[in-house]
Amino acid sequence: MNEPSNVVVELPSGHSVRTRLWRILDSFGPLLALALVVVGFTIADNIWGQGRFAEMRNVRVILVLTAPVAVAALGMTMVIIAGGIDLSAGTASTLCATVLACSLSAGYSVPVVIAMTLLTGAACGLTNGLLIGSLRIPPFIVTLGTMTIFLGLAKQLAKGSTVFVDRKLIPNWLLNLSSTMPPDWHGWFPNIAIGVWLALGVAVLVAVLLRCTVLGRYLFAIGSNESTARLCGVNVLGVKLLVYALAGLLVALAGIYSFSLVKIANPTEGIGKELKFIAAVVIGGGSLSGGRGTVLGTLAGAAIMGVIASGCDQLEIQNSTQDIMIGIIIIAAVTLDQYRQRSMQR
Repeated sequence: MNEPSNVVVELPSGHSVRTRLWRILDSFGPLLALALVVVGFTIADNIWGQGRFAEMRNVRVILVLTAPVAVAALGMTMVIIAGGIDLSAGTASTLCATVLACSLSAGYSVPVVIAMTLLTGAACGLTNGLLIGSLRIPPFIVTLGTMTIFLGLAKQLAKGSTVFVDRKLIPNWLLNLSSTMPPDWHGWFPNIAIGVWLALGVAVLVAVLLRCTVLGRYLFAIGSNESTARLCGVNVLGVKLLVYALAGLLVALAGIYSFSLVKIANPTEGIGKELKFIAAVVIGGGSLSGGRGTVLGTLAGAAIMGVIASGCDQLEIQNSTQDIMIGIIIIAAVTLDQYRQRSMQR
């Protein structure tokens, strides 16, 4: 008679269970937070407001206002994954919008205007990457300095005032890029602004870059441990130059969005915008320590801020209260990230 064989069943350890839970939270946490915020404001608006929060018109407004933040935040996501930060993104986007407005007013053709705007953003990003990578100066210090430099350049270009553009010189696609009442697509697509679809397209491209390319793997490697990545043969300087240049292109695209919204360029409008870009990444689960961040999380983070702003407006809550709410969410997100890191180390 055969003796029964010893079968060893390995139960998942506490560490592996915690790892799986954190992975699930990383993947779906921002989306769950977005859903809770939407449901909360919908209920509050139906009780204390006029019930307009969930209307399609308000949804279109939220999407239009979220799109430029999301596009710039996608570039910030790549920078933060690589262990960097860009405090100059806000003033750089306004510099790009100023270049756009001045070029249109000067009568340049639309392709030339767009090329000049995008090249301006890429040049801003490349400058940051070159200073950070070659001089080994902390990104916080470098971009704090270039933030004021880009602001000064925008003021000089605009001659210290707001740049107004004759509406006849603005192409129709730019007028409709951030329109809250976009033209009807005859049922082919939901009646949502072109800029929202463009932002989703950019998000798909960034997601592919991060998950399916060598550059994406290098970004995560550098953000996790730059010294180890360098020893493994990664060209850290080249990667930083490329990622900051790509982030600059997306910042320029955000500048185009901003001009499309208001049809003018105000050089001082970009002050403080970088905080929104960074906040979208952090709220979406990105780690300021580097090595972690997702496109879906960043989109959810940008949407959360847009929903809060719109919900507070519908309920006639003061703007200062909105800032307090977003600040609390940012602190909670960073605290959760720190707790996650300590839990994973244990």
